[in-house]
Amino acid sequence: GAFGGFGTTTTTAGPTFSFSAPTNTGTSGLFGATQNKGFGFGTSFGTGTGTGLGSGLGSGLGFGGFGSQQQQTTLGSGLFSQPAQTPAQSNQLINTASALSAPPLLGDERDAILAKWNQLQAFWGTGKGYFNNNIAPVEFTQENPFCRFKGVGYSLMPNNKDEDGLVVLVFNRKETDIRSQQQQLVESLHKILGGNQTLTVNVEGVKTMPDDQTEVIIYVVERSPNGTSRRVPATTLYAHFEQANIKSSLQQLGVSLSMARTELSPAQVKQLLQNPPAGVDPIIWEQAKVDNPDPDKLIPVPMVGFKELLRRLKVQDQMTKQHQTRLDIISEDISELQKNQTTTMAKIAQYKRKLMALSHRTLQVLIKQEIQRKSGYAIQADEEQLRVQLDTIQCELNAPTQFKGRLNELMSQIRMQNHFGAVRAEERYYIDADLLREIKQHLKQQQEGLSHLISIIKDDLEDIKLIEHGLNESIPIRGGFFS
Repeated sequence: GAFGGFGTTTTTAGPTFSFSAPTNTGTSGLFGATQNKGFGFGTSFGTGTGTGLGSGLGSGLGFGGFGSQQQQTTLGSGLFSQPAQTPAQSNQLINTASALSAPPLLGDERDAILAKWNQLQAFWGTGKGYFNNNIAPVEFTQENPFCRFKGVGYSLMPNNKDEDGLVVLVFNRKETDIRSQQQQLVESLHKILGGNQTLTVNVEGVKTMPDDQTEVIIYVVERSPNGTSRRVPATTLYAHFEQANIKSSLQQLGVSLSMARTELSPAQVKQLLQNPPAGVDPIIWEQAKVDNPDPDKLIPVPMVGFKELLRRLKVQDQMTKQHQTRLDIISEDISELQKNQTTTMAKIAQYKRKLMALSHRTLQVLIKQEIQRKSGYAIQADEEQLRVQLDTIQCELNAPTQFKGRLNELMSQIRMQNHFGAVRAEERYYIDADLLREIKQHLKQQQEGLSHLISIIKDDLEDIKLIEHGLNESIPIRGGFFS
């Protein structure tokens, strides 16, 4: 049941749990060589061999923000090291320069046209550049230095430690499906890890990603026989997931990408910033470092092609929707708290009135009880002194120049002010100049319309009278003609 060695090339079966790292082959460099699915940091550091728990150098660095690129380095090469200039690469540069400048293919003016066509393909980042009948054409990709559809963006550097053991798994499934089958997913991951009873798979978080993908952050807890527990390091767990047989099992679950979420050391960040990615102009890279809004938290990453730009746009839209959803939830909570506050204030006022009423009732009961208790006894000295004080206060209140008189005077002035204010309010009625001008214009138009209508009616009456006069004159003539 103990947590076994790391960095070996085989995995033993049985109660001992071992993470074995595969042999790492391929080209080195952060942005080169392998299939480019995005611009994140999911590559390996150092070598792929080692012994002992946590001593392996083939672990991966997961760079969360927009990262989806996976590649591996050769033995002895680092993540941020630039590959040496090989003769094949030198020939590739010479062939590219020949295809773009003066391809000796046809030997006439058509070579200049072909050179311009090759330049256009290089700028676009696609196609083949023919320059010699005996040499294969140059393949133009978006990573070539002449491609114009490039830019530099910024991604957030993770701040998680390797000891936190966080590993990101990207599923080609919707978030609702993942959440509904989260328990089955945890059990499947536990079986992939060997089904060891000392290991427990935990889900740290689930987040929606564009194109119906879901990001699941997990960590594995290992319990020792003495009762203590610890998290499996992220690099160790990531190296185990990168094994061929384990990776195929994860792909059957719908995992398209896995990466360890660990922070970059200052030396790694410095080495990354010093070496521009493949196909990015060093001047542009230096300007991107200068324009970095927060060098302590953000790191520049290249964006090549419209697909990468579209992917970042989708990620931004997704984050905007999540922020809007969170704002809606906060707004609903604030509205609910405001309702609760209003209800609470109303209850407090009600309880205050009730307390005052009960206090008055209690005081009345105490007064009656004290009267019954003191019945038959003469007035004592302290009671006489209290009565004198109360009479003095009553006289001060009733004095014309004291509080009661002043209150009566203020009340009368308030009534007079209200009366005169109502009268003056009626007299002070006025209309705004612009509104008055509009009213005058409207009334003028109404008056003109009425005048025009009256003139039409008068003309019609005159026409009717003329028709009647003509009819009266034509009737006798027609009678004599037919007789």
